[in-house]
Amino acid sequence: MKGIEEEAEASLVGLTIRTSSPASSSSKKGKDLLQANNNNASDSSPSIKNSPFNSPSLVSPPSSAFVSALQSPYISPRATTPITTHKPSPPLSYKGSQSEDVPSSSYTPPSDQYDFSDEQPSDRKLKLSACTPDPAPPRISFSFPVPRVSLAKVSVSSPATNTKLRSSDVFIGFHGQNPNLVRFCKWLKSELELQGIACFVADRAKYSDTQSHEIADRVICSVTYGIVVVSCSSLLNYLSLEEVRFFAQKKNLIPIFYGTGPSEIMGLLNCNAIDKECKEAIDGLIKSHEFKLEANESNWRSCVGKTATILRAKLGRKSVADKEIVEGIDELPFPRNRSFLGREKEITEMEMALFGNGEYLESTTPSTRGEASGQSEGLADEESDVVSTRNGKFISLELGKCSEPRSEAWSDPNGGKNSLKRLLKTKKYRNSSNCKSSTSVVCVNGVPGIGKTELALEFAYRYSQRYKMVLWVGGEARYFRQNLLNLSFSLGLDVSADAEKDRGRLRSFDEQEFEAFKRIKRELFRDMPYLLIIDNLEIEKDWWEGKDLNDLIPRNTGGTHVLITTRLPKVMTFDTVQLSVLPSSDAMVLLRGRRKKDYPVEEVEVLKLFDEKLGRLSYGLWVVGSLLSELAIPPSALFEAVNKVQIEERSASPFLNVNDEQYCKSNPFAAKVLAFSLAVLEQAEGNRNLLSLKMLLVGAWFAPVPIPVNLLAAAAKNMPTGGNRFSKWNKCLSHTFAWCGGCGLGRRSEEDAAFLLVRLGLARITNRQPGCWIQFHPITQTFARRRDYILAPKATVQGVRKIDNPLLNLDHLWASAFLVFGFKSEPPLVQLQAMDMVLYIKRTALPLAITAFTTFSRCNSALELLKVCTNVLEEVEKSFVSQIQDWRQGSLCWKKKTNKKVDEYVWQDVTLLKALLLETRAKLLLRGGHFDSGEELCRTCISIRTVMLGHNHDLTLAAQETLAKLVRMRSKI
Repeated sequence: MKGIEEEAEASLVGLTIRTSSPASSSSKKGKDLLQANNNNASDSSPSIKNSPFNSPSLVSPPSSAFVSALQSPYISPRATTPITTHKPSPPLSYKGSQSEDVPSSSYTPPSDQYDFSDEQPSDRKLKLSACTPDPAPPRISFSFPVPRVSLAKVSVSSPATNTKLRSSDVFIGFHGQNPNLVRFCKWLKSELELQGIACFVADRAKYSDTQSHEIADRVICSVTYGIVVVSCSSLLNYLSLEEVRFFAQKKNLIPIFYGTGPSEIMGLLNCNAIDKECKEAIDGLIKSHEFKLEANESNWRSCVGKTATILRAKLGRKSVADKEIVEGIDELPFPRNRSFLGREKEITEMEMALFGNGEYLESTTPSTRGEASGQSEGLADEESDVVSTRNGKFISLELGKCSEPRSEAWSDPNGGKNSLKRLLKTKKYRNSSNCKSSTSVVCVNGVPGIGKTELALEFAYRYSQRYKMVLWVGGEARYFRQNLLNLSFSLGLDVSADAEKDRGRLRSFDEQEFEAFKRIKRELFRDMPYLLIIDNLEIEKDWWEGKDLNDLIPRNTGGTHVLITTRLPKVMTFDTVQLSVLPSSDAMVLLRGRRKKDYPVEEVEVLKLFDEKLGRLSYGLWVVGSLLSELAIPPSALFEAVNKVQIEERSASPFLNVNDEQYCKSNPFAAKVLAFSLAVLEQAEGNRNLLSLKMLLVGAWFAPVPIPVNLLAAAAKNMPTGGNRFSKWNKCLSHTFAWCGGCGLGRRSEEDAAFLLVRLGLARITNRQPGCWIQFHPITQTFARRRDYILAPKATVQGVRKIDNPLLNLDHLWASAFLVFGFKSEPPLVQLQAMDMVLYIKRTALPLAITAFTTFSRCNSALELLKVCTNVLEEVEKSFVSQIQDWRQGSLCWKKKTNKKVDEYVWQDVTLLKALLLETRAKLLLRGGHFDSGEELCRTCISIRTVMLGHNHDLTLAAQETLAKLVRMRSKI
């Protein structure tokens, strides 16, 4: 810290102050003042060095988008009076978005200083060298060579020489302790800086030292435009009124009314408690309201986007290529559920946890300790009304002019009370001391099918305007890592593995993967507010490498809120919202279905039986309601038919986990309802096409993400049509299916077949584009996997080959790899013939590994996949050798039946593909610095190609070049 202060001292003492004042006398006077100040500064350097007000980080830490005002040649020299009688208080610690009471609210940590790893000690935080003495020293007046023009006499037509002073484009001023207000201002600053507009944001009432105020004042005088976020508490703060008056007279004021409106502000003009300056400020606000910027919690996103658009146009930043804030909520995976009901208590609890549970009372007295007390003192106690002063004087933008406090201007002469505060108190602000502190991560916990995803979706739709973007991530263990990396598309980031020539040194695979996640976390967890929804989180650790969830979600999430839905009873130490079953009234609404049909009393009693049997879980109730709506069948007939369904005792699927098996066993009636739904599909399609049924069975083996209907249909067509799976009890349901005759559930096209699954409540439509996409409920997939885990998985693997755009279907490609190869302790579920295996590896597995490595820096996963592919091909080679040996030793009759020539051609394809895999692995190992392993694989590849293709073949020569590169790189290391 001493070195930093010495460097700051050297940089400030050597500054030269210039002015373009036309008055020669003033210029000469300024030169004399400059010389005197420089002499005094050099004489008092020991005292200055020990002063807590001389650290540059106090008011303007480094930032890529903000050039500190301290770097301007117009900054005044230091105070000439040594400060030695005050003992500084401990320095403040910067806490990101959680602390706004720092000397400069414009602080934004540089991107390369972010470190989200949990290996970092908890107390290792970015320190601001801001030491605040108690009491604060007298504020030092500006040391411009010429006196600054009084605020009341500013010439709005000629900003004159201020063009050279500008280190920021925009000043954003606000006042208040409401965390949501601070959150909004930080969001606004981040969005403007994203558009290339340098900003300085500050609540000057919280500045506790003179230097911070002087720096802020210089920024205010030099910026091109001034934004004042006007809340109810702003009118109680003299500094905020001063900002409004100053920018209004310069005609560069852009007011944003936060939680209030022009009509309410104009109503204060009739209040006898306000003085002339306050009336001028209100008049300036009204005249500057040409852009109609009014922010409330239902339009934050729109207001921030509109403000950025206005300033970008005014500042001529049209060439800045950045993503525009798009209206609408297309980032959510599903359309809004218009049938959503209940859960108001849970939604309110989530809102309280994330945003606080009440309005925040604002203090009108600037802090004198350098940090907020967290208590509201102004409106709560009218007897303790004080004026915004520092040591008995106003802090004014007018040079060298400190006004004595005029408390009579703020007080009602008749009653002696503050009428303005009493008027604002009618806004029913609650005392912030009673408000629960907000958190940034909330978990929604509940049993399967209770409605966790629906609750998260409804919350996202209701509060999407409070966020820059809503990001939806599937939390299933196998796909969680890839889903997080997929956020790079939404955030506009590049997480690809760096090319070798673009790096200063070779980095290990772990470093490359860490850097990819670091880029995402750096963008995601800063002042720009995002809503990250992790749906159906299965485990707390990464399935691939066992990393803790805290490695992916840092403790300080900045402005981002994280909402997790999970079946786990507890996730880390995060706050949990426990979901209970729906109330009986809401359950009955779901059971009546989309048509909301009224039933007689006896049928209502049957609906209550459904409610009891299904445990009042949302998913089962929704499926029954969908069946009643689509089949036009009375509840009594449906209940009778479902009871007749016999669930076969089947051996457990090797691809189902323990929790899924336990759910199927503990909810037998729900399983009967799903079995009945499958029978409806089979009966309605007349056992001719069965497209909907096949799409359901194969869809169970796709990844738990949206599936394009054309891909789903292609996989379904690869599945052979078996016998009637429900023939044992279909005759018992003949009376039930008689109700389905006029329901239109007949043979249909691909999209119609998919929509039928949606109408029966087994799947839901998604917002993915282009084309039509659907997604199956996890319980639907669990049940369908128990029905068929032999033919359907193989059809899924064959259908995946027809994927046109791998980047849009990475999860489905990985799902097929799990089926074919198995990972970790899981055995492969699909057995492919040799030629099918060659085609699958060549068209699916190899491109998947290369894409995962190069595009998403999934180095270890990609190499593991290539290694598994190589091992599989080696097993195929061994089987060919065994076949040839058997052929040579077998009888003549057996030889005639064996197609040896075909085996030899397939053997050649297998061997050449193995060489390609070895070469690919060697190239990837080269990029991670594993030269010895890569060299060994490359030599094996060259040997295979030399035997199969010859020394001079292009592929052989290409492998030799790769080997030469490996040898050169190893020699350099």
